[in-house]
Amino acid sequence: MSGFTRTLFFRALLLGIAAGFRAMSAPAALAWNHDDALRSAGWKKWPVLRSVWGRRLLVAASAGEMVGDKLPAAPSRLQPGPLGGRIAFGAMAGAALGTEGRGKAVVIRSAIVGGVGGAAGSYAGYHARNAAVDATGLPDPAVAIVEDAIAITLASTAVRNR
Repeated sequence: MSGFTRTLFFRALLLGIAAGFRAMSAPAALAWNHDDALRSAGWKKWPVLRSVWGRRLLVAASAGEMVGDKLPAAPSRLQPGPLGGRIAFGAMAGAALGTEGRGKAVVIRSAIVGGVGGAAGSYAGYHARNAAVDATGLPDPAVAIVEDAIAITLASTAVRNR
């Protein structure tokens, strides 16, 4: 396995973890960094990412998720629906990064790594956030804002090619 492919898998893992923190952070990072992606990135041609309006909607959905996450009625990310969504968005984003490599096998492996990252990020984010609230006494929404920043940083770092 080449160094490029290993780096690609690591980036897919980071993007999946970001999706575990905030499901829409991964597709929003792809949308936000669309114009700076590698020329060979096949995901740039995906219809929703090719469209300016599609990219704007993904970023808006991510912002909406970050607001909704702080509401008392927000379900636990570990419930089957939200967890499945985070795994799916992690896998989709991992597959997107996989298109920067060579061959379908890289895309499939990147999707798997992204999905695993989505699951790991969901559990790690849930437990870290609860531990931070317990340890600091800060209100949950304040800690959630820090989690938002971590998700954005992970997703942006994973998508950038610099």
